[in-house]
Amino acid sequence: MQQGSRFSWSDLQSLARRKPAASAAAADGRRLAKALSVPHLTAIGVGSTIGAGIYVLVGTVAREHAGPALTLSFLIAGIAAALSALCYAELSCRFPSAGSAYHYSYICIGESVAWLIGWALILEYTIGGSSVARGISPNLALFFGGQDKLPFFLAQVHVKWLDTPVDPCAAILVLIVTALLCLGIKESSLVEGVITIANVAIMLFVICAGGWLGFQNGWPGYDVLKGYFPNGASGVFSGSATLFFAYIGFDAVASTAEEVKNPQLDLPWGMCLTLSLCCFLYMMVSAVIVGLVPYNAMDPDTPISSAFAQYGMQWAAYVISSGVVLALIASLIGAILPQPRIVMAMARDGLLPPIFSAVGQRTQVPTLSTILTGICATILAFFMDVSQLAGMVSVGTLLAFTMVAISLLIVRYAPPNDMPMGGVDPSSPESLALHTGHSEADEGISEGPFGNVDEAPTASEIANMVRRQKAKGYIVMVCFGVITFVLAVSFSSLPFSIRCTTCALRSLLLLGATIVLSCIGQDKSSSRQTEGFMCPFVPVLPICCILINVYLLMNLGSHTWIRVSIWLAAGALIYLFYGRNHSSLTGTAYERVSPA
Repeated sequence: MQQGSRFSWSDLQSLARRKPAASAAAADGRRLAKALSVPHLTAIGVGSTIGAGIYVLVGTVAREHAGPALTLSFLIAGIAAALSALCYAELSCRFPSAGSAYHYSYICIGESVAWLIGWALILEYTIGGSSVARGISPNLALFFGGQDKLPFFLAQVHVKWLDTPVDPCAAILVLIVTALLCLGIKESSLVEGVITIANVAIMLFVICAGGWLGFQNGWPGYDVLKGYFPNGASGVFSGSATLFFAYIGFDAVASTAEEVKNPQLDLPWGMCLTLSLCCFLYMMVSAVIVGLVPYNAMDPDTPISSAFAQYGMQWAAYVISSGVVLALIASLIGAILPQPRIVMAMARDGLLPPIFSAVGQRTQVPTLSTILTGICATILAFFMDVSQLAGMVSVGTLLAFTMVAISLLIVRYAPPNDMPMGGVDPSSPESLALHTGHSEADEGISEGPFGNVDEAPTASEIANMVRRQKAKGYIVMVCFGVITFVLAVSFSSLPFSIRCTTCALRSLLLLGATIVLSCIGQDKSSSRQTEGFMCPFVPVLPICCILINVYLLMNLGSHTWIRVSIWLAAGALIYLFYGRNHSSLTGTAYERVSPA
């Protein structure tokens, strides 16, 4: 009975086991090619972030939410995205290996959480890439004179036994991008950079030509009866919640951390330049377009090209459509690029079959994982209309952003302080100590919370352990306070008095936990880091990041959550029956390392 109880407790503890930061390399020592610098990272980040949505969102958000204040909505959304980017920047410097949010969660939170994040990111990039690919052929149709005049290998074809048309153009493009990514990271980032430069040039054309038209005609869009804020501050903030997703894509930079020449310096610069450039372009385009046409007269589908058409520049539609196509192709590359690296990282850790961790000797990219993910995205893009599944992309991204912010709090206040013991037999008593807290030889000996009685801790070590335990408790309290606060705000069906009372109590809880965390102080070994980027305003900044992301998660809709729950449940079964038993941490014993 005792053995059965011990086994069950061991199984439970295995869900929260954390891997050491130094265990990222492949077992055979083969790593990805270090070929990326700041320009490459900026090209990948901007190409992944600026999609075709900017050519549509300006009309939808201006009409329904922000009005002429659309530029402010873009600015607020950019600031909210920057909170997550700052968290990513520090963690990518500390743990520069493939896997992005999955990798950080595995080191800081635990294996089961990391698996779910990695599993959700696989879904995000697959659906994201497929939906982007299916949007290309309708935009290409303009250059051929209509959808019915497209060549047969580009046109969507209706099949009787399928509800949605098959899209050979989407499938062909995904295969081409997959082949490009198999050539090498330097080659694919170069192509991404060329396409991104062309797309940015078209956006600059919109800004310059639109600005010239605005000065010629007196900016009629700003002369509206309801003023600059037709729906008040609430319209600006609701618009920024929608526009937040226009900034998703910078995390592709973090996924290439292992391939960066100087990650401690280049990764923060790559993310900073990505968000700064995207925010500048978004704000300038929105300022020009809402000034050319009154917000309530905008075409919600083609706001930019229709704005130029009103001033007799019908030819500009071809230029703008070229920008849409280029933005979609760049987004397609950015969507497929991170996924093989996450699959590779999970295979390195034993959570997926080891064959997927193979790295090509010549190209130094995860070739097999790239081919596998490319084939899955090709099938999905060819057969399915994934527009209804687009919300699932946001779930994976926001879950990753949330876990990255929590990981940053853990790194600063209670970083993992145990490491694998070398040369320990997994079946030995020392190995059992990992799961039970003591070896059989120590039974009957009173053991304190800091080790055996023979290893008396110093006063500073005791104080540090007490501080760490308090910090862990308050980090959990922050997460609980955020979730309950957002639930009270989001569920309008609850009675008003209950919502107000809950919001007030949870606000006090959240504020109190934040203040106590600030007073407790950060871990000395963590705060002494001098290499790389250090996120400012901790713990306030990551807590704000958690609050924003959880709020957006709660407002994605029930249908999206039902679909995502099915995918996560399938992933949980795979982890329980395969990943947990084949994990590289199975049977590994740990020894505690006192912070220096």
